[in-house]
Amino acid sequence: MNAKIVATGSYLPKKILTNFDLEKMVDTSDEWITQRTGIHIRHIAEEGEYTSDLAAKAAFDILDNAGISASEIDLLVLATATPDMPFPATALFVQEKIDARNAFAFDINAACSGFMYALSIATAHIKAGMVKNALVIGAETLSRITDWTDRSTCVIFGDGAAGVLLEATDDEDKGVLSLVLHSDGRYTDLMNMPAPGSRKPCSVEAIENRDIYIKMKGNETFKMAVRSIVNVSKEALDLVGLSFSDVDWMVAHQANRRIIEGVTKRVDLDTDKAIITIDRHANTAAASIPLALDWAVKNGKIKEGDLILLNSFGASLTWSAGVIRW
Repeated sequence: MNAKIVATGSYLPKKILTNFDLEKMVDTSDEWITQRTGIHIRHIAEEGEYTSDLAAKAAFDILDNAGISASEIDLLVLATATPDMPFPATALFVQEKIDARNAFAFDINAACSGFMYALSIATAHIKAGMVKNALVIGAETLSRITDWTDRSTCVIFGDGAAGVLLEATDDEDKGVLSLVLHSDGRYTDLMNMPAPGSRKPCSVEAIENRDIYIKMKGNETFKMAVRSIVNVSKEALDLVGLSFSDVDWMVAHQANRRIIEGVTKRVDLDTDKAIITIDRHANTAAASIPLALDWAVKNGKIKEGDLILLNSFGASLTWSAGVIRW
């Protein structure tokens, strides 16, 4: 028994924030942002538009593309670092909004690697015979935890949601062939949001110190990203006896265009084989990989039989890779 992706889907908020808009907000420029990150625009959730709203709209797109109803879903896993509230799980709000009454639902938080972690959980449930299908979604409203006065971070992030429908298949040569996950708790200071939490509950002091927003050590994170992604991608390919030369498409976490290009250069993979959507989506954390995957499917790039390499690098510190035969 294996798990196969049978449909993708996505949703992006209608509001767009350009680099030129950011020039009016902080001391930055379109040229600087483009050269350093590859980002041109990012989508921003409207007031009153929550992570669960984005995820539900992405779910409807997935279901439409799959041609099934929400009542047929067995499992719903939502990857997010920006839940509607600390509890209950945002997946439960999504379940109610799409009326997936027969599914069991929960959240997973692994920052930018969240979708890959969620994919691994759903795949394991299918392979174990516990469910026949699973809706796996990554959704973020990072604009809500972005410090719009910090020019080093506010240019990076955007909002969005996307995901896939996994179904059980007897074809062991199709679907998710391998998944490798890593984490290292020694680097929790590289990127975090200090409050609110049990260490630092929400308070006037936390707000005044701007601890309710993303904090990031960008240079240190960048240095570790390329090496980690290369190594974990090789692990995932080695598990199924394949190499980078076998890869038709690489769908990476869209954190920085230079990171993606650095990876392709290190493994001698044609950059044209890397799906790059960061220019139009920015960094959407857990939504990043499925947004890029859905874009590639809808634009006719990914076709049946293609070998897809997924990889990610997330805050403080998670990294992962997977090999999929479409």
